[in-house]
Amino acid sequence: MKNIGILYAFLGGAVVGCAAALLFAPEKGVELRARIKNKLKEHGIDFSDDEVEELVDQIAGEVE
Repeated sequence: MKNIGILYAFLGGAVVGCAAALLFAPEKGVELRARIKNKLKEHGIDFSDDEVEELVDQIAGEVE
């Protein structure tokens, strides 16, 4: 059971790290959101522009 907790901690840290890297990248917000949307489409996840905006806001809130 302890190993699962370590795995969740690692995955959570990886997600926050990736989100921080994306949010602090030297790129315009419009370009960043388009890139996020394209990456999600590559993996079969289709988001509208509003949903991507909500996702970015949620990630930014977690990073702060």
